[in-house]
Amino acid sequence: MMDLGPGTPYNLQVANCCRGGVLSSLVQNSKAATSTFRMIVGNFAPSSDGGPQMPFNFSIGVPGYTCSNATVVPPSRTQFDKQRHIQALMTWQVLCFYSQTVAAPRKSCCVSLFMFYSSVVVECPRCICGACPVTSMAPQCKGPKAEPAARCTGHMCPIQVHWHIKKSYREYWRVKMTVNNFNTLKNFSDWNFLVQHPGMQNLTEVFSFNHHPLVQYGTINDTELFWGLPNFNTMLLQDGYVQSEILLRKGQDFTFDAGWAFPRKMYFDGGECAMPPPDDYPPLPSASCDQRLSAVLRSLLAGLVLLFLLF
Repeated sequence: MMDLGPGTPYNLQVANCCRGGVLSSLVQNSKAATSTFRMIVGNFAPSSDGGPQMPFNFSIGVPGYTCSNATVVPPSRTQFDKQRHIQALMTWQVLCFYSQTVAAPRKSCCVSLFMFYSSVVVECPRCICGACPVTSMAPQCKGPKAEPAARCTGHMCPIQVHWHIKKSYREYWRVKMTVNNFNTLKNFSDWNFLVQHPGMQNLTEVFSFNHHPLVQYGTINDTELFWGLPNFNTMLLQDGYVQSEILLRKGQDFTFDAGWAFPRKMYFDGGECAMPPPDDYPPLPSASCDQRLSAVLRSLLAGLVLLFLLF
């Protein structure tokens, strides 16, 4: 089985074919989210009723995909022209499912964190996406001279998503999200990443990414899908990055305490990213910025009242 490229001659194409192996999500581009291809099967032994025998042990040859047994469905019809169509003698259906655990034992991306009031960046867990080039846990990579596909980092992940909480306003808070590509051999086209966070239902503005909410539990929306803007940041080039800031309104459950402001989960191109352990999250200072601001205002107000009483 082989998917045809976009430049395939017209007389060899079928409807919705020729994606070159690259599919988009339904939210990003519904027209490029499905693909049709022809598969010519020969030398089939007849079944007990004399018809063609159903295929078995079906596999699409892509790591991570597991396929079901073939089942008979109503014969498919292909539109030949505006007045004629071709109906297949028999049509089988096979469902294939993707599992990141089956595809690779390790993660393909990781998440780092930073809070505006902290001087420490919470890095991705070390060696989470692959074996480090050196056995020691030294921060410098001194492995063999052959350059790996993923640039040598402490986490050894091809993709890193950085969640940077920049500002805290009276009614809003601002986050900068940066996606870094450390894969020196790959351009990620039509990439997307998904953020699960309770604050996403109060998302107000996104400055440099496309986005769309994914409502999973009735009216509760805690999951947002982000992807690049056309002709601006659609492709994530080798050793490159894309970034955007988002503005969120402070809801009733908003707090900087206990790591609430950090994502619960993140996925890049469908693969779950490794999160730092909660124990590494930056703790709150003795008083948050809002609390310190309130204390200053109370002191000023008390001083004004005292001056009024004296004079």
